[in-house]
Amino acid sequence: LTTLYAFPSLEPLQFLRYPPTHLNVPLRKDILHKAVIFEGDATRQGTASTKYRSEVHGSNRKIRPQKGTGRARLGNKKSPMLRGGGVAFGPHPRDFSTGLNQKVYDLAVRTALSYRYRKGELLIVDGLDIPENITSTDEAFWLKACFDTLRWGNGNGNSLVVSEADEEENRLVRVLNQNRNFGRGRGVGTVDVKNLLGMGRVVIERGALDALLGNHQSDLR
Repeated sequence: LTTLYAFPSLEPLQFLRYPPTHLNVPLRKDILHKAVIFEGDATRQGTASTKYRSEVHGSNRKIRPQKGTGRARLGNKKSPMLRGGGVAFGPHPRDFSTGLNQKVYDLAVRTALSYRYRKGELLIVDGLDIPENITSTDEAFWLKACFDTLRWGNGNGNSLVVSEADEEENRLVRVLNQNRNFGRGRGVGTVDVKNLLGMGRVVIERGALDALLGNHQSDLR
């Protein structure tokens, strides 16, 4: 049982009921850890690249004789010991992404939402947007005043705002991401487990919550 609020007044509108398999999942830190690592690995570019001695352009002629000079033996100028030579064990392009069963990831999303719900840090609102009478020049001022009044800003822990629409389509989310002093905005298609756990609270539209739960319940079928 949870409450649906009006935005920005936070006036209670009605009670909502969700199955315990959606918003009352027991805390599993191991599953949350796997999901966060999986998301982090997927964002690694893996584009760092160096050249080994065989890939460096230049002559293969031996720099000095093997014996008789009193100095250490040395090969060509592409040796890793010389400036301008190759790198012995340098990085090469690779794919850092790891695998995670879809059912495990879906459970992790619902576990993160349930964790927020039990702590009272999941606020479900009927809609999230800036009023139409607020001009583009006043958007940032209105957003700061609204978040300061609701105590959602930086001084009270930043807030994650999740919209049913895409990030560029929702005006509030777009302005929030341009002024990141009080929180972050995400569309329901881009929110992940790390987002759900990283902020002081999660403010989510009812449609976004229903879509998020609907997209992450493969382990229940």
